Amino acid sequence: MTDESLPLVISAPEPRTLDLIFTPAAQAELRRTYRIVEADPEDIAGLGDAVLGEARYIIGQPPLSAETLVRMPNLRAILNVESNLLNNMPYEILFERGIHVVTTGQVFAEPVAELGLAMALNLARGVIDADVAFRDGTELWGGEGNRSARLLSGSEVGIVGFGDLGRALNRVLSGFRAKIRVFDPWLPPSMLREAGVEPASLSEVLAMSDFVFVVASVTSENRGFLGAEAFASMRKGAAFILLSRADVVDFPALMAAVASGHIVAASDVYPEEPLPADHPVRGLKGFIRSAHRAGALDSAFKKMGDMVLEDMALMDRGLPPMRCKRAERETVSRMRSKPVSVN
Repeated sequence: MTDESLPLVISAPEPRTLDLIFTPAAQAELRRTYRIVEADPEDIAGLGDAVLGEARYIIGQPPLSAETLVRMPNLRAILNVESNLLNNMPYEILFERGIHVVTTGQVFAEPVAELGLAMALNLARGVIDADVAFRDGTELWGGEGNRSARLLSGSEVGIVGFGDLGRALNRVLSGFRAKIRVFDPWLPPSMLREAGVEPASLSEVLAMSDFVFVVASVTSENRGFLGAEAFASMRKGAAFILLSRADVVDFPALMAAVASGHIVAASDVYPEEPLPADHPVRGLKGFIRSAHRAGALDSAFKKMGDMVLEDMALMDRGLPPMRCKRAERETVSRMRSKPVSVN
């Protein structure tokens, strides 16, 4: 088979790269099976009718207009290698034409859940502060160093959002015998019960939890929905762990709740990324900071490439994609997450 006869794939995964998301062996398979045209996401419309007319798949989620899609009669799928779905293409047209829009975001669920668990344990046991004190020679020994410590085991845990990340978090918490309540208005209660968690309202999750994990996506309906009132309703001394996107919280209100001593918190995400050097959260006591690194493991990135290859192979045989998560007509237009700028 000549290169010209291979199915054509437009590669525009910015800020990802093919080297990031494919192992050498997987990338060799990709290039052996498909003709790859690499492009800047903003330049797709300028590729020319010959390339657009042949394109079977797009790797990435570049902005696409209705006019550009008309020039792509053979397009079968857009394989988004982020965890976001951006409002940068006419999804209704894609659905009407039967073009799949899929995301590989589930690869981040397990690594993010594990870091969330680490954050919760650090907040419960003061591991970071104890280490800093030891380095400074001001450590407290034995019980003196555990005045505010508590157990995650047997505690009451709340999870806001129960997608891939919420389910992964539930799995890593399974050995701690915690009572887990979940708020997710997009899921029926029976699905939560089948996962072994208790369906609950947002007010119940906030008021009845020793640890609250926020893993909800940003939508047109929930931007900033966790504010001063929500934090005030939490138990004094409770831990708030933010793992999904900063836009679901009123970040100044979160910092104020921590500064007052009412709650402690940890976050992997921020309203601005990278965060300005003078941002007040950097020096906030009772707040654990991580630089949006929870899911950024090479093993997770490489899993993306494997999923993309497997699903393209299925679609080449006239079957639907099964490894990546398909966007839904009813919810895709509600997503409001910002694109990532740093892998």
